[in-house]
Amino acid sequence: MRLHPLMLALAASTVFPVAFAADKVTPMTPDGVASYEKIRPQADFIKRVEMVPMRDGTKLYTVILMKKGTKNAPILLSRTPYDAKGAFERSGSQSMHEVVDVMDVEFVEDNYIRVYQDIRGLHNSEGDYVTNRPLVGPLNNTGIDESTDAYDTIDWLVKHVPEANGNVGIVGSSYLGFTALMAEINPHPALKAAVPQSPMVDGWIGDDWFHNGAFRNVNIGYSVEQGTAKAESSGIAVGAGDDYSRFLEAGSTGDYLKKWGFEHYPFIQKMVQNPAYSDFWSLQAVDKIMAQQPLKVPTMLVVGQWDQEDSYGAPAVYKVMEPKDKHNDKVSLVIGPWRHSGVNHYGYNLGALTFTGDTAREFRVKYMKPFFDHYLKGAPDPKTPPVLTYATGENHWNVSPKWPMGTPKKLYMTANMGLSFSASADTKAHDDYVSDPAKPVPFIPRPINMEDPFQWKPWLVQDQRFASSRPDVLVYSSDVLDKPVHIMGAPMVNLFAATSGTDADWVVKLVDVYPNSTTEGAAQGAVGPEMTGFELPIGIEIFRGRYVHGFDKPAALTPGKVEHYRFGLPNVDHVFLPGHKIMVQVQSTLFPLYDRNPQTFVDNIFYAKPADYQKATMSVFHSSNLELPIAN
Repeated sequence: MRLHPLMLALAASTVFPVAFAADKVTPMTPDGVASYEKIRPQADFIKRVEMVPMRDGTKLYTVILMKKGTKNAPILLSRTPYDAKGAFERSGSQSMHEVVDVMDVEFVEDNYIRVYQDIRGLHNSEGDYVTNRPLVGPLNNTGIDESTDAYDTIDWLVKHVPEANGNVGIVGSSYLGFTALMAEINPHPALKAAVPQSPMVDGWIGDDWFHNGAFRNVNIGYSVEQGTAKAESSGIAVGAGDDYSRFLEAGSTGDYLKKWGFEHYPFIQKMVQNPAYSDFWSLQAVDKIMAQQPLKVPTMLVVGQWDQEDSYGAPAVYKVMEPKDKHNDKVSLVIGPWRHSGVNHYGYNLGALTFTGDTAREFRVKYMKPFFDHYLKGAPDPKTPPVLTYATGENHWNVSPKWPMGTPKKLYMTANMGLSFSASADTKAHDDYVSDPAKPVPFIPRPINMEDPFQWKPWLVQDQRFASSRPDVLVYSSDVLDKPVHIMGAPMVNLFAATSGTDADWVVKLVDVYPNSTTEGAAQGAVGPEMTGFELPIGIEIFRGRYVHGFDKPAALTPGKVEHYRFGLPNVDHVFLPGHKIMVQVQSTLFPLYDRNPQTFVDNIFYAKPADYQKATMSVFHSSNLELPIAN
């Protein structure tokens, strides 16, 4: 058979790879290969992996990503316990904007050099892992901490990344917010700007591990996962059932730890052995450390209004840093309508709430990137707002010169389960409920799976009607509002209460009650669910009664004695609209998110015995009030 001349010409001009021509295969040729390089020659970016040496010789796994052709560019650094090698694998693509996380797209497209690094002891970095490694000082005599590691990393990057312009910014949320703050302590001269988002600041007062002394069971799984095999393990295996039943049937949290073999994890023992606010916790508190530091790095602090993990940190650090900002232009606070780390994802909605577009991207593009551009690229001053908050209820951004903006006004709990801005005439009057540790109030409707992101991430905007109908939840409600009530700040709780037991937990919720009339919800094809009668929590917080006279001084309560419990709810910018009601709910459990208080005083609640868990009558007096930070 003769070939067509065109086919002969094509055959002559085709060059087959030598390896392809040489590699003969048979039906029994093994089909596995050692690896596949995902980044092909046609990729529009460059990825480098380096083991960056620290001052003690430990090397940290560092991934450097940039667009091809980048030069004279700033570095944007994140130091993470969550696997640097996976930080640039959002999708398998040869386009950089599809590889990086959504939060990084605008930066890498504008020729930023993006760097992620595993902190020491985790994933591919050398060294030993210490959760929230304390600053060198009374709790750390090694000479090494997250501040020194950040310094050494930045020093190496500016000397060994030839495409860089010598300016470095640091950004990150949660644990990465903690490492961002630590980089500001004795900072490297090349560190020009920082955006700590939802930073872990004080794990006992109001961030991850405890809230006002009440332990957060949700972090047991996290501690096990991070503490196993350099955080490369497959996690815990307790089953997919209802966490409410699982924790309740185990007994105390200590019994739960023992049952599942978690009690030997060092960080879990650090929490178990230090239930009170001793030096163990207070000397680690980053806000207290930052209070002693000079302001050297322009800082934008970011938090979500419904941050279910680290609501305390950013406002606490702002409070101590802002007085050092003499011209009110180097430290700013941002509160967005987001969950924990929501600033770095899509910000269209949260639970049943729908906002005006992608609020997270709007913030990143309009405010965060210009902030970095100014300090890292020499762009014009964007006049970053001293305070930027999103007014939920009305759904728009507010720019303010300071925080809080509201003036405290007391909203009292009154007779007939009412709320009033006028004090009750009978302050000795009170309302009672029976708290039974055997039947704790769930923090969300059952069944509960705290590992389920669809339950965990939006729980702070969960409709509270599942709880307000219970007999062990007191519900106080205002009249229907005839004008808006705008709050800007952290509502303060003044709870005057007594218990028939010798210990107690107190949970207070500030709630926005939607009108009990038909809205244009899901039934009409509108975006979002039906909101008729919705009880939207604006702030929820817990306080462990044994610490009423000092977080470092746990003591038994005197049965029947009225104590003054004062604590803050999260910082918010919210408008209660006309036609809505303001509601306050009081209860004694948020289970199993928080461990159960046995309601009889024991030295360490982790070790409470079954007989210690007793019913108690809780009395809330009408002198109790919330100081609402009302904006003019």
